Amino acid sequence: MKIFPAIDIKDKKCVRLVKGDFNNKTEYEMSPVDQAGKYKDHGFKNLHIVDLDGALTGETVNLDIIQEIVAKFDLKIEVGGGIRTIDSIQKYTDVGVEKVILGSAAIKDKNFLKKACQKFPNKIALGLDAKDGYLSVSGWKENSNKLTLDFLKEVNDYGASRLIYTDINRDGTKQSPNFEETSKVADTSNCPVIVSGGVSSIDDIKKAKSFNNNIEGIIVGKAIYDGDIKLEELVREIDA
Repeated sequence: MKIFPAIDIKDKKCVRLVKGDFNNKTEYEMSPVDQAGKYKDHGFKNLHIVDLDGALTGETVNLDIIQEIVAKFDLKIEVGGGIRTIDSIQKYTDVGVEKVILGSAAIKDKNFLKKACQKFPNKIALGLDAKDGYLSVSGWKENSNKLTLDFLKEVNDYGASRLIYTDINRDGTKQSPNFEETSKVADTSNCPVIVSGGVSSIDDIKKAKSFNNNIEGIIVGKAIYDGDIKLEELVREIDA
């Protein structure tokens, strides 16, 4: 089980949003680079980064911070947030990011997803963020009117190398992930799935491990920052 501690970057700071709401955010003292160093020091190997400024603007706003994290720490990093062009994907792969997450742009334009997967084999992760079974786009502000599983079936053969499934109603709430829906997604998906949204305790990690074989890992965010999950405890679950 891969465990991805999360870093969400906004205005050069680590922040956490509740249900993706930019008006409901908590800022943390530690810089994104220092936070990444802390994860590295504890023995984590993977990292999930979201550029929230990028999600709002469609530009690679925090590329310099992400480049510094990649250069300083030997971590496998996946990055998402407003990545809408082949050029942006190229910038991230050039600095050494392991996976580039495509969300809204892929859902709005399936051909973009297909082209990206062909141009960057094994580098593209598909981010599916759902609310009540339907995919949301544009920083979760719009409902796409597409059912998650229907869309997944349409793009399943495009060549994404990872799928990150988030239940928006759970994200930042620490109410436990939506394992039922995640399991359905994992059953359908041709590529490994990452659980995201609502992780509240070590029990959620243990539960994720007991699920579908196609579940590759889990993202943990707010529960770390709020002290509900201790890093020493969490890192033990990687190889346990």
